Amino acid sequence: MEATGGNDEVVSGELASVAHAVSLPAESYGNDPDIEMAWAMRAMQHAEVYYKLISSVDPQFLKLTKVDDQIYSEFRENFKKLRIDVLDPEELKSEAAKEKWRPFCLKFDGIVEDFNYGTLLRLNCSQGYTEENTIFAPRIQFFAIEIARNREGYNKAVYTSVQDKEEEKGANNGEDKGANNGGEEEKGANREGEKEKTNKGGEKEKEAYKEINKSGETAM
Repeated sequence: MEATGGNDEVVSGELASVAHAVSLPAESYGNDPDIEMAWAMRAMQHAEVYYKLISSVDPQFLKLTKVDDQIYSEFRENFKKLRIDVLDPEELKSEAAKEKWRPFCLKFDGIVEDFNYGTLLRLNCSQGYTEENTIFAPRIQFFAIEIARNREGYNKAVYTSVQDKEEEKGANNGEDKGANNGGEEEKGANREGEKEKTNKGGEKEKEAYKEINKSGETAM
């Protein structure tokens, strides 16, 4: 995936703290620190890829699986009133919540690969993967909530914030070029910059899709 500059540093920094906050239940890996670390690294890799994706592409147009429509339909049929912009951990982790989630998750056994694989999920969708904003969830639960966040417009806050920062940075660069090179050169630079940004945006989207699918095979 193509690097996204400063955003990479923010994502990587946040995920570094997450590594110390998440782990599988002890019975899942027999207290083997190597297996625990391998899981944490894979989960972090997927989280980083996904956050870059929703930062680079309008989330409303994203397709995360081949059965997004089915996942979303089943999710909202079973969890009509669940608030997804800011999740309450009790709605996912309490015994009553687990009983309600279990039949939903099992419906996708054999449909979604590794449907119950450990994945990192953000509580507040307007924020990144910080230690305080991250919980452990099965893969199908991650898909259900993130597909709903994308379709219902909640994840657009991340995309808009990142794009606004990039536009502001581009505008500042344009002003500097104009001051040094004159008005006509500034216009030319801006045109070239927009063309390059468009091309890079398309390349970034293609690479992001490749990475999220690749990560989905190994990390989730």
